[in-house]
Amino acid sequence: MTQDNITPTPNLDKDSQNTQIVLDLQDKKLLVVNSRRRNGLILYKHYHAEFAGPGAVVGSVFDTDVTHIAPVGDLSLVVPQNKAERERAYLIRRQWVRLIKQITDNPEPMQRAKMILNQFENWFDASTASHLPDEAFARLVGVLPKTVSKVRRAEHRIEL
Repeated sequence: MTQDNITPTPNLDKDSQNTQIVLDLQDKKLLVVNSRRRNGLILYKHYHAEFAGPGAVVGSVFDTDVTHIAPVGDLSLVVPQNKAERERAYLIRRQWVRLIKQITDNPEPMQRAKMILNQFENWFDASTASHLPDEAFARLVGVLPKTVSKVRRAEHRIEL
């Protein structure tokens, strides 16, 4: 994949960049989370959120209902250059959806919250995960934000 990096735009602040990305997604622009970086995108939708990690496609008809986003890591989105890149990106997005589904299959909310936090710490690092809001994790795995907060507090006490 070539490095046609479309974000970040140097002359825009973070909020403006995020707003522009949301508008691009709502306009069905097809982008791919740069697979050469540890980054991703939490896509907030009306009642849930989805995660697109490195290599995953975002946009097109799948994300027109995005209300806002939470960039994970040093976000970089690229434009796929050909059909093969687009197909690979669709497959990778599906893999990310399946990984999150494995977590949501657990019937215990506290366990789901703990599992998603642990996964993000493993995929990225503890610092990156700590900067993401409770609501983002809650929407990813179908729990209340206060459940994520409780798990975070319990984990923090264990580390002390």
